[in-house]
Amino acid sequence: MPAAPEESTVLKRSIAMTLLVGATGVVFGILSGSLSIAFDGVFSVVDASMTGMALLVTQLIARDTSRRFQMGFWHFEPMVLAFNGGLLSLLSFYAFVNAVGTILDGGRALEFGWAIVYSFFVVVVCVVMALYGRRANRVIGSSFIALDVKGWTMSAAITAALLGAFIVAFALEGTAYAHWTPYVDPAILAVLTLCLIPMPLRTVVQAVHDILLLAPADLDALARRVADETVQRHGFLRAHTYVSKAGRSRMVEIHFVVPRDRMFGTIDAFDAVREEVGAAIGGAGPDRWLTLAFTGDEKWAV
Repeated sequence: MPAAPEESTVLKRSIAMTLLVGATGVVFGILSGSLSIAFDGVFSVVDASMTGMALLVTQLIARDTSRRFQMGFWHFEPMVLAFNGGLLSLLSFYAFVNAVGTILDGGRALEFGWAIVYSFFVVVVCVVMALYGRRANRVIGSSFIALDVKGWTMSAAITAALLGAFIVAFALEGTAYAHWTPYVDPAILAVLTLCLIPMPLRTVVQAVHDILLLAPADLDALARRVADETVQRHGFLRAHTYVSKAGRSRMVEIHFVVPRDRMFGTIDAFDAVREEVGAAIGGAGPDRWLTLAFTGDEKWAV
């Protein structure tokens, strides 16, 4: 069975295919005179630039901490995700406004033959890349790849709807309904962009939570449970937990208040507690930052 590709490999392949789709969209948008195809091409170019930025961040995260970034580079991930998702939403909103304006101006004539060829080609590329990214991410579990898959899915939905609309409009040419064909392109674009605007916003909301270091409810509950069990097991007085999440990282800090008059033993005893708590928290690896502190004075724990 072939090994799963690395995150950077998946993103590089996605960038290459996105640039291909973007360049194709620009060319066919000019040839057909279609606003929706031009939007699709611009959307692809913006998506490629955002994926490139995501690739840079993944390479930074894989590095060791530096002298200037001693806590690591995890915090860049939610920043890029928020910027990426926000930009895609704004781009969709701008396209929606343009589509409505075109409808009010009487629509726009276009060459449906070129539009159908382009749409079919892009639908195939988008579906293949979405399936490829989703399959790879089952093993990798990357937020960047998940957003990239969402981008390919959005593009596939846009272009599939456009393909259907172009085929219908092409069939209407020369009939009694031919006067409606100039409205097909902007109308479909308006409907699709209006539906697509909220899709990246969920990613933006989660990224903002990470930027603000809001405690994830599940991680907070896990840390509290493990800390309380450790207090009961070892006869400590109490524990104070602090958790946060930034992108793929999980940061857990637990301060145990130990009775002042208790002889706890050697430093190995404290290290044994750390091993015990670490195993209970789980997720050991480069993306987990676990800190345990022991004190007899509660003021150092709060």
